[in-house]
Amino acid sequence: MRSLEDLDYHNTFSQLPEIFFSEHQVKPLTAEFLVHFNPVVAELIGLHSNESERSDFLEFFTSDKKSSNFKPLAACYAGHQFGHFVPRLGDGRAMLLAQIRDSSNQPWDLQLKGAGPTLYSRGSDGRAVLRSSIREYLCSAAMHGLHIPSTHALFLSSSQHEVYREQIEPGAMILRVASSHIRFGSFEYYFYSQRYDDLKILADYTLQQYFPDLLKQNNPYLAFLDNVIESTANMIASWQAVGFAHGVMNTDNMSIHGETLDYGPFGFVEQYDPGYICNHSDHQGRYAFNKQPEIALFNLSCLAQTLLPLLHEDVDDAAVLAKQSLTKYQPLFEQQYTELMCKKLGFEQAEINDKNLIKNTLDLLESNKVDYTLFFRHLSQVLTPQGTIKCRDLFLDRTAFDHWYAGYQNRLQANGISIEERSKRMKQVNPKYILRNYMAEVAIRKAQDDNDYTEINNLMKILANPFLEHSEFEHYAGHPPDWAQQIEVSCSS
Repeated sequence: MRSLEDLDYHNTFSQLPEIFFSEHQVKPLTAEFLVHFNPVVAELIGLHSNESERSDFLEFFTSDKKSSNFKPLAACYAGHQFGHFVPRLGDGRAMLLAQIRDSSNQPWDLQLKGAGPTLYSRGSDGRAVLRSSIREYLCSAAMHGLHIPSTHALFLSSSQHEVYREQIEPGAMILRVASSHIRFGSFEYYFYSQRYDDLKILADYTLQQYFPDLLKQNNPYLAFLDNVIESTANMIASWQAVGFAHGVMNTDNMSIHGETLDYGPFGFVEQYDPGYICNHSDHQGRYAFNKQPEIALFNLSCLAQTLLPLLHEDVDDAAVLAKQSLTKYQPLFEQQYTELMCKKLGFEQAEINDKNLIKNTLDLLESNKVDYTLFFRHLSQVLTPQGTIKCRDLFLDRTAFDHWYAGYQNRLQANGISIEERSKRMKQVNPKYILRNYMAEVAIRKAQDDNDYTEINNLMKILANPFLEHSEFEHYAGHPPDWAQQIEVSCSS
């Protein structure tokens, strides 16, 4: 483990032509202080956790004198937002400070979010508020704990800096850590502005830095597209299996690494509703939970469109190659999703009729308004008649549950593993805890109203490993309180 000074800083992105970014200086917050430091992310990048105890820890990332290793820049990109193309977006409140490589040569971006205005702020202040920063900080940790590919956050800070949104709120920052911050929209900017030479520069940079093995393929750009399709299909399958709704699946919020990127109005499904809309701003339900798989395909199609000039010199042949690659998405998604759901149900291997059983299970949950996470966790613990009753009590229609459960028990007979072993395996894939919106809301209210950050500490403990019992936090494992139904999360969150 290394000190801050000893990390291997560089910034290959800054070596690209100037059209790819704009350089800026970080604007420190007034009276900034550290709220939380994530030792899990520190270990990920090879940083010694004791570094967070330094008096100049935050200053290291915000001061010109301390951060001579950094070259802060904001990247330029475009994107399809709610289905409509926006020709130029870019990092409006985030700056890439540097890149590092860990001991295994894994590259990591260090991006400071809330660091002040950039060329792409579009008249805004470039700041992040404590409310939204807490949500992103907690959810990136939650996704990592659930083994779902995601960006990370090394630390969360707050301040006495006043930021106006709907009201005056404290300014905050997080240091986001990601494989890279290159998005589908990064390619869209150069394709739609017909800068095909710059498009090739970006694609070649991406291959060299992040996918060097693909350079050995006959058509590296096609191999890159196939890679993004596969990683995206796996990510979306993981979202659907755990019940996660992103809320703003714009192409500028889609990572080329298949990592969950940009946590705004996210939510975890509680009472099972396939049409769950977590974003109060999504009036048409474009990004509803059950639409996420098809939206991912739309976004991949947008990416494939941008790569046409690189796939083949003949535009018709390029289109054929792109379409062939895109046909791989649905089978990849369905296979991964089915496998994940079979594991949640305790099946050792998927069988031909399991898709029907999965559908019937979800239909039963929907019709009975059953909590998605509680059902699968209770199902993991059905070792005794009492355990079966506990699961059965989640249902209004007990007769329908009994009918389903009899068929489920018959399917389990093909497993060939003991009940105890099945329960153990199911607990490893069915979390006891998820980041429910009310939990984040409680943490936010305590932080903003009382300067009390203990709730963040508590949540980070259980979210780091949500599959363990954590008996001291049992109250987080039940149904949400009634007032949670009034929480609305929008794009401004």
